[in-house]
Amino acid sequence: MSHAESQPMPCPGHAPGSLTRRSALRQGAAGVAAAAIAAAGSATMWSGDARAQSSTPSATPASAVDPTLDQIAFASSMDGQFIRALDTIPYRGADVGESFITARRIPDGDTEAWYREWWALAERTEGYANEALAAGNIVSARDAFLRACTYYRQASLYLFKPPLRQGLVDSFANQRRVFVQAMALFDRPGEAIEIPYETTTLPGYLFLPANREEPLPLLIITGGYDGTREESWFAGGAAAIERGWACLVFDGPGQGEALVEQNLFFRHDWEAVVTPVVDVALQRSEIDPNRIALMGRSWGGYLAPRAATAEHRIGAVIADAAQYSPGERAVMMLPEELRPLLASGEDDAALSAWLESAVAASPEVAFSMNRGMLTHGVATPLEYLRGYEPYTLSGIADQIQCPALIIEGEADFRGGDAKPLYDAITSPGSAYLLFSNTDGAGLHDESGAASLFALRVFNWLNGVFDLG
Repeated sequence: MSHAESQPMPCPGHAPGSLTRRSALRQGAAGVAAAAIAAAGSATMWSGDARAQSSTPSATPASAVDPTLDQIAFASSMDGQFIRALDTIPYRGADVGESFITARRIPDGDTEAWYREWWALAERTEGYANEALAAGNIVSARDAFLRACTYYRQASLYLFKPPLRQGLVDSFANQRRVFVQAMALFDRPGEAIEIPYETTTLPGYLFLPANREEPLPLLIITGGYDGTREESWFAGGAAAIERGWACLVFDGPGQGEALVEQNLFFRHDWEAVVTPVVDVALQRSEIDPNRIALMGRSWGGYLAPRAATAEHRIGAVIADAAQYSPGERAVMMLPEELRPLLASGEDDAALSAWLESAVAASPEVAFSMNRGMLTHGVATPLEYLRGYEPYTLSGIADQIQCPALIIEGEADFRGGDAKPLYDAITSPGSAYLLFSNTDGAGLHDESGAASLFALRVFNWLNGVFDLG
């Protein structure tokens, strides 16, 4: 099937992610820009929609329910970070009661309480794991270590701010420690690996399913701004193993251990990161070199397709939330009169003052900017925004040679940049996949709909690689 033949039917009621003039004025253009550069139903990939044709008479009409899955525990943006923990439940990364009772102890917007309460839960859960392990209860120990890993990560989410904070370093170290203990108890234990990268190495894990015929298809996962290789296990790794795939996850520059211990920062040319990962994978006899897929989640929705423009040993690429030109979108969301200042450098003092005031006025903008400055290795919002320019697939997306699955959620704050990427890709077999609010899957990275996400992604991958 040609690329043109795989065009999806439009999704009724889908609103693109661009902001109205009124909402832009209300939020502040700097806030819009910060969200654009650092924020980190029915799918319409195929023309048929079995769900929409359901004759179930008791179903509540979609128009009668809240259009997005939010404000579950918090009224602020903390709710999205809370749902992020719940998203790991299908893969034993959290429990409902533990998560909700912890959220109830946190005043909305109180980042210190957020750190304190999630950290306490993580320590308590790690204690349960150690008790179970000492008693020889392997499954209970494994599951508790996995939950502790998520809770240590949750504690860290508001610590991304220059200069590097010890709490963030400790969080990553604790995530790693308990996850390594958990993966040693898997049916087929995971393996810590080192990936040669320039003059150093990047840390990763390789997972292989038990009792499966080799060589195996491989899913490589690259995460997002505040993601870690441990989180990537829950974001696709566990689902891959359940389906008989091998999985390789890693911390790239700007992420996890590579950020806090190696002082490595994000780079726009992510193929320089992924090519060594593929090299390592192909050294393993267990891996089928003709069935390698690369998936990027969150900010990885730019990084993965960027890598696929140059690394052609990748047989399929998945971008979620897909981003075509985040650098350009960030600039365009500044007030028109300020855009020339960014390019010319004529009045950096005025532009810096404006950006700093926006950061001071909004906790959400401050979160996005602080996280971005830390992971990109810059000291000011202006440096961060200016350094974002090369992050684009404009003019090179057609260099992707493998089938690409371009994904976005209907209510994703990054919305609107996936379809331009899909339209620019010319590789046969590519598809655009929209997750809807009706299915509870419309948020960023389909947060809260991990099982549905895995179902649709692996259905597509199985088709690409002709797997049963």
